[in-house]
Amino acid sequence: MAKLVTFYTRPGCALCDDVREDLRLLEAERDIDVREMDITSGPDLLTRFEHLIPVVDVEGGALLTPPISLYQLRKAIES
Repeated sequence: MAKLVTFYTRPGCALCDDVREDLRLLEAERDIDVREMDITSGPDLLTRFEHLIPVVDVEGGALLTPPISLYQLRKAIES
């Protein structure tokens, strides 16, 4: 069963673009289901993550905040 990875982002976020590329690479390598959430889609998400994005929430494990490396993503997904 695929591990759920929630990726919190917003339009125009250059750091988010880098993390998105890393997540796409990992999707090809690992059994993960990446769900992208635009924090501007609701006030609760915007309040919670406005100053933290990109944020990656790995099911059953880590909540990663910047800076987020490919190495950190791999370790969090493998845990």
